[in-house]
Amino acid sequence: MRNLVRQEVFDSSRTLIIKIGSNVLTRGDDQLDEDCIRHLSEQIDRLIAAGRKVVIVSSGAVAAGIGILGLARSPESLPALQAAAAAGQTHLMKAWGESLNRSGHAVAQILVTVNDFRNRRRYLNVRNTIRTLFDFNVVPVVNENDSVSIEEITLGDNDQLASMIAAQVAAPLLIMLSGIDGLYDGPPSGPTSKLISLVEKPDETLLSHVTAEQSSRGRGGMSAKLSAIIDATSGGESVILANGRAEGILDQISRGDQVGTLFLAAGATVPAWKKWIRSATRPEGKLVLDDGACRAVVAEGSSLLAVGISDVVGEFDQGASVELVNSSYSVVARGLSNYGSVDIRKILGRRTAQIPELLGHVPYGEVVHRDNLVVTDVSRSAQLGTSRD
Repeated sequence: MRNLVRQEVFDSSRTLIIKIGSNVLTRGDDQLDEDCIRHLSEQIDRLIAAGRKVVIVSSGAVAAGIGILGLARSPESLPALQAAAAAGQTHLMKAWGESLNRSGHAVAQILVTVNDFRNRRRYLNVRNTIRTLFDFNVVPVVNENDSVSIEEITLGDNDQLASMIAAQVAAPLLIMLSGIDGLYDGPPSGPTSKLISLVEKPDETLLSHVTAEQSSRGRGGMSAKLSAIIDATSGGESVILANGRAEGILDQISRGDQVGTLFLAAGATVPAWKKWIRSATRPEGKLVLDDGACRAVVAEGSSLLAVGISDVVGEFDQGASVELVNSSYSVVARGLSNYGSVDIRKILGRRTAQIPELLGHVPYGEVVHRDNLVVTDVSRSAQLGTSRD
């Protein structure tokens, strides 16, 4: 059944980030399902022919490696997991390359770790590589470099990776293909559970739908998916979660058919620089805001001044990423601090005019400038007072 909202969301996209989970890409015996990859590749070819750019975020390397190494189940030791990832990644890329080559598309492998997103220069290198591959009509196939990064990962899974890739491209639509039909209001296998077709205002209340049922091969499960979806939608991107094994699923999505769950973007699109601050930087501390500062930052789009800070948590240097929290310690924003924690403790609660006397100089009028600040969750900035300073 066609849906006008879904059709509008799809038609407004220029770039599709298609994340495909391990449960979609592997068979019950942990072997890579090359028939599934072939069917998805045929649909991706039609999407490209219709004018879309496509980035594939492909899980399945570890699962494929389990089969290649002849293991009975997923290994528990880090070296064995890394070996499975290394062996499986080659098989995974071979399958994608052969399938997409049949319709005339070259593919390129991009393996990343969490540090490729935290470091600004490396983050831009990933983005520029994807854009250049598009110029050459090459399909990027992205995966976490599990063979070297399993233990250090804070992305945790390819759901979060896909959300971060979506932040790097123009007019994105993130499509998450999983082993279930979408988000349910109860356990997916429950007899009374119903599929939620549309989520208009995604926020952390979505996590209440998470149950004990979880992917047998994937790392993250529904909790990780919903966290990644909240990140993506808060950055102005819509997301569709659907069953990757449903017949012609990508064709259905392109027609605006009512399949899976559509999560609508929350608010306006966030500028690329602020997307990086929101999704890729690792906070090194917290600044506790009073009610007036919360209102100024969240509701009025103001910079954070020292007078609005009531406490500092953690030790960090100038330029560090910090979380801005309200009096209940709920995160309302994230930004790059113009001052280190030592200096902030000297000037917190004071007006800007007092800073030269306290520090001997005043390098910045703002502790966090609004150009380096992004609101992460307006709904949690409760009990906002009036702006001051």
